[in-house]
Amino acid sequence: MLTFKSIELEDKDIINSYLCKQNYRASDLCFTNLYSWGKKFDTQFATTDEWLFIRFKDNNNRNSYLKPIGGNNIKEAIEIIIDDHKQFDTVFQIRGLTQKMIDEIEAVMPNIFDYKLNRSVSDYIYTTEKLIHLKGKKLQSKRNHINRFKRENEWKYHTLTGNPVLVKECKEMLDKWMQVNKEDKDPSLVYDDFATTLMLENFEYLGLKGGLICVDNEIAAFSIGEPLTKDTFIVHVEKAFTTIHGAYNIINQQLTENEARNFTYINREEDMGIENLRNAKLSYYPDILLEKYNARLKS
Repeated sequence: MLTFKSIELEDKDIINSYLCKQNYRASDLCFTNLYSWGKKFDTQFATTDEWLFIRFKDNNNRNSYLKPIGGNNIKEAIEIIIDDHKQFDTVFQIRGLTQKMIDEIEAVMPNIFDYKLNRSVSDYIYTTEKLIHLKGKKLQSKRNHINRFKRENEWKYHTLTGNPVLVKECKEMLDKWMQVNKEDKDPSLVYDDFATTLMLENFEYLGLKGGLICVDNEIAAFSIGEPLTKDTFIVHVEKAFTTIHGAYNIINQQLTENEARNFTYINREEDMGIENLRNAKLSYYPDILLEKYNARLKS
């Protein structure tokens, strides 16, 4: 029987020792996300010598699992979580499955599960080259926004990496940003603020990278990310004041150029089903829309 416990900061090394063995490029498989959003989803973990198991609650408070990470016998690992779930009266489900994960499961457990696309948690992945250079007609408007920003502002990019004073100032900027956006009806903002605060407070310990844009010596935008896999950098947070034209565009481009240029891909995570966020991420024309599926046992 597995023994699950809530994810705490001190669990980073043990969890990462399993996560470093995968290359799915999925935003779920990142300690920072598991920890920072853990309170919202009651995220817990358990380990064996071979496997890392993640259990959490979905938005309807139903127990769910991520695909076990670590060993080779995925059939055995899934049977372990099916057995663990017998203590609950909710439907068994594995969430956040990419097509690659599904193929691996189907190879050893054919026709056991029904799979349903969960579009709102599918990840947007772009080539680093695209986000830095913004070439081509499709991205002309992005170049225009950045050029206008540069014309209209005295600005400078500063790295957050190794600079705790600037990280603290980003928390002050976040508080101002939340005040400006407090009328927004989106309830996820509260959790987003909580998760972002955890990242800023534990920036160095979590191994995060980031940068900010100053306009007239005031922070106009900041962004936080980290290496996800050997070839992919993940962006967790991007905040900017929309009163400054092009602030979001410039921090997107500058973070990639200054903190992630040695990676092939940038995972900008999901859109959570929020229409404006979806449109914004689609407007950069993702090179990979990493679709994710929910799996349930066939009846």
